[in-house]
Amino acid sequence: MPNSTPRLILASSSRYRHELLSRLRLPFQAISPDIDETPAPGEAPAVLALRLSVEKARAIAARHPDCIVIGSDQVATVDGQPIGKPGDFARARLQLRALAGQTVEFHSALAVTDGQRVEKTDVVTLCRFRPLTDAAIDAYLRAEEPYDTAGSAKAESLGIALMESIRSDDPTAIIGLPLIALTAMLATFGLDPLTAGTPA
Repeated sequence: MPNSTPRLILASSSRYRHELLSRLRLPFQAISPDIDETPAPGEAPAVLALRLSVEKARAIAARHPDCIVIGSDQVATVDGQPIGKPGDFARARLQLRALAGQTVEFHSALAVTDGQRVEKTDVVTLCRFRPLTDAAIDAYLRAEEPYDTAGSAKAESLGIALMESIRSDDPTAIIGLPLIALTAMLATFGLDPLTAGTPA
């Protein structure tokens, strides 16, 4: 690898984001940014996600100069109200009951910085949940245990069966790291997945 190739860091401990970034076949390391993620008073969920993605990237970039750092954060909302991660079966069941027949708006915020310049964006995904019976909800939760996922559904796997429709410009955004937007951003920092880091 040429010395001029930038070092890439994913400012996240999420295994989902790690797996997604691995698709680009770029060498990288993942470091938890360990920042305060408390919303500011009156802060809209989408604004929060974008702010946190920038703060995560900047926090790691400050400790690792001459690196390109990726920060990302995701919030899910219904009618502008945030939806959290359920944490357990009982809360996930209540969440899916409430979301049945509803449209959930996922904001997948993304930031890339080299310590000087910051590029950022918010990729929106609209997920329409189909009507769900309690039996279907319980069967899904036992099969997948999506308790660390906002909305209690993993659309990249069996959770897709809960959906009536998904609308987005980027199919990876719903999983937590919008790779189409990320590829374009990395290119502006001189790091193109098609010409750097890919095995010959």
